[in-house]
Amino acid sequence: MSRMNATPPLYLQQRPEVAERFQRLYQREVVLETRGLGKVYRGPNGETEALRDIDVRVHRREFVCVIGPSGCGKSTLIRILAGLEKASSGQVLLDGAPVAGPGRDRGMVFQGYSLFPWLTVKRNVMFGPLMAGSSRTMAESRAREWLELVGLTKFADAFPHQLSGGMRQRVAIARALANEPRILLMDEPFGALDAQTRAKMQKHLLDIWRNVDITVLFITHDLDEAVYLADRILVLKAHPGEVQEVIEVPVPRPRLAEQCAGAEFMATKARLEQLIHPPNAQAQDEEDDDAAPMLRLTDVTDNIE
Repeated sequence: MSRMNATPPLYLQQRPEVAERFQRLYQREVVLETRGLGKVYRGPNGETEALRDIDVRVHRREFVCVIGPSGCGKSTLIRILAGLEKASSGQVLLDGAPVAGPGRDRGMVFQGYSLFPWLTVKRNVMFGPLMAGSSRTMAESRAREWLELVGLTKFADAFPHQLSGGMRQRVAIARALANEPRILLMDEPFGALDAQTRAKMQKHLLDIWRNVDITVLFITHDLDEAVYLADRILVLKAHPGEVQEVIEVPVPRPRLAEQCAGAEFMATKARLEQLIHPPNAQAQDEEDDDAAPMLRLTDVTDNIE
């Protein structure tokens, strides 16, 4: 069979409904765009290039995940998008306008909950609208709406320390959305949660995303999480962080837990593994492990192997 007629890998194959959804998605307006984005850190020992020539276009109501090996600049990228760091080169555009610093048009959710511990859940969510000039009545009404959306109405008067980790992260999401941002930026928001709570939070997030006019850019190191959540996955390579590949996830929506064992899901995950942990890198890691001496710190007489 000629190469031109060869069947593409399974992660590149799309069912008709998936292909149609991507066609509709690409017809929506671009909310966030980066052009030639680069970041160089300068220190006493010279320069470290963290990001190079990042070109990304994120469409309205799209869910984009960013993954890559350790040191690829994922967190640096999202901090630049949030306006918390300045790029060394290139541009960040929100609805076509340059981003010059933090703004209410971008909501940010960190891995740490970053809630005000002295404020109740409701008042944490009210904080943004109040700072933007809303009346107390309007801010409280909006806070109650968001707390209902994230399922925390009955905890409105609780303090953050009285909540579980998953609940606190739901409050953080509600607080970010209360400002009605154009895009929600999430930096490994579920990384500190246990596996069961993390799975629940992923489902909560998809439910929120389906019911709110919001675009999401989500940083993660978890491959299953990226495939489960994303429309597209931006894969960065390290040293410096560059766009290695952009994958259109072929798993149909709505996403169900049982799809995680499906062929499309597993093929996409396998491709991500291949990109992030290429065979030559694994061989080098094994070589380094073989070279490292192992000290014996116990005097056990019976061999456990």
